[in-house]
Amino acid sequence: MPSATTVVIPCYNEAVRLPKDRVLALADSGIHVLLVDDGSTDGTALVLRLLAQSRPGRVSILERPGNCGKGEAVRAGFLAALKSGSRIVAYLDADFATPVEEMIRILNELKAGSARAALGSRIAVLGAQIERRAIRHYLGRIFATFASMVLRLPVYDTQCGAKAFRASPALLAALAEPFHARWAFDVELIGRLLAAGLTQEDFLEVPLRRWVDVAGSRLRPMHFPLLGWELLRIQIALPGFRRNIGPARVLLEGPAPAIVDIREDVG
Repeated sequence: MPSATTVVIPCYNEAVRLPKDRVLALADSGIHVLLVDDGSTDGTALVLRLLAQSRPGRVSILERPGNCGKGEAVRAGFLAALKSGSRIVAYLDADFATPVEEMIRILNELKAGSARAALGSRIAVLGAQIERRAIRHYLGRIFATFASMVLRLPVYDTQCGAKAFRASPALLAALAEPFHARWAFDVELIGRLLAAGLTQEDFLEVPLRRWVDVAGSRLRPMHFPLLGWELLRIQIALPGFRRNIGPARVLLEGPAPAIVDIREDVG
């Protein structure tokens, strides 16, 4: 990969919703963009190939044969990026509710300090434009409260879809096995990093200056009981992960997953 920084964007049936101009703007900022097609059944594959064709070497694709969920799409993208030499990996939701400039600011905050993880945080304060439906905000606050209790970490917003991480043995260990949670994988990833040796000082929350809720989210209020169940599963799974954690170097052995770097015309 041409950049030491890779932003992974998980995509599932995003042919219509994915803002192509923002993908290209992110790539044009000097960041490598890895689009992970998580078994889409619409025209997403063609859209991603056209984007990769327009920015060869700066936009690449990782194609997955079936839909395994956002968490596994991010995990596969991170592993591919780390194996290819990226020193910083991040993920960003395909709806770009977090704007390009805010993703870049999160990355810069991570690079400027000693933290190993920078988490975008949707805090509605004066001077910030945080536009979120009321029901999602209040349900999110309830979830975040319980998530911080599970993690024993005073994190305000675990579910913002914009996070960045430095490459480290702890990150490799955290990615060593599939996530138990499909929707709340963010919490599980943070919990695994803590279990692998990171401390509160290794995490940085970056209050966003702008975040706008985008219609079409697959996570609906009716899913919040499922999120509660996933928190319970994470709480049960983390002690076992802590006991079984081992060297993560095995993840760097063998070829990286096949990343498609489109250079030919797409008909």
